[in-house]
Amino acid sequence: MTERRETRFVLIGHPVSHSLSPAIHSAAYEELGLVEHRYDAVDCPAPADVLSVLDSIRRGDVAGANVTVPWKRLVLERADQVHPSADATGAANVVCPVGVGAELRLVAHNTDVPALAEELRLGRPGALRATVIGSGGAALAAVVACKSIGVERVAVVARRFRGEPSSWPGADALAERGGTPVAWPDDAESAAVLHDALVTSDILVQSTSDGMSGASDGTAVRDLVPFAELDRAAFLYDVVYNPDVTPFIAAARANGLRATSGLGMLVGQAALAIELWLGKRPDTERLRAAAEKALAAKAMLKG
Repeated sequence: MTERRETRFVLIGHPVSHSLSPAIHSAAYEELGLVEHRYDAVDCPAPADVLSVLDSIRRGDVAGANVTVPWKRLVLERADQVHPSADATGAANVVCPVGVGAELRLVAHNTDVPALAEELRLGRPGALRATVIGSGGAALAAVVACKSIGVERVAVVARRFRGEPSSWPGADALAERGGTPVAWPDDAESAAVLHDALVTSDILVQSTSDGMSGASDGTAVRDLVPFAELDRAAFLYDVVYNPDVTPFIAAARANGLRATSGLGMLVGQAALAIELWLGKRPDTERLRAAAEKALAAKAMLKG
């Protein structure tokens, strides 16, 4: 009898011990009946570690990879081919091998954008105005996601947007993708501009790590937003998923607004990655249940 060969997928990032992805992917493979498949989080503190994993994909030892911070840009640069989804944000969160032997190519994809776009589309159908807080990779994904569902104006505010606009780091990349960078509210004029953007927004995306377990306490972003003055139909989205209720989300809900964490985006991007690798889409409800169980277990250990 021929021995079945294990098919291995991995997560590349640093750190990765907090990740829910192994639980999500394990649930997906179980649901799809793929008992020989497994998924591991591989901590990659240095670029050399990332390149080693990419080499293992080229050798066929690993069948595909997810990518998280801080290596999304590096993987994009080292891929043989860049799918338009990754090119649009300048970041890759999925590596998919295509071809065999000498013809094998590593293709960089981005499933964060369509996953977030679906969350926002369902949360606020027909949205025309949005504000994104942050200026990093998640902010880029949020701008592209908003534009993809028809949002006409996407204001972007970040703590780094101080002083002369020509010196704002990351602002050009956001503007190229349809975002409108606005100054951090350090004075009356900038505060008025941001206030107008916020209170006229249909969607508000918190794309920083503020409030994430192990990061800052979340009050800086929370205190930036005049929740009581926002449109009652506005939809607020925090890309942070651990904890499930950040200070940003708690304040929004306390003011009667609809707000949710980034868990749906995490599950959605995982399902899309699996579809790229295997040509099969798992049931996202089962994946979300697995993610929620893993998140609850982490919370218990921490408590």
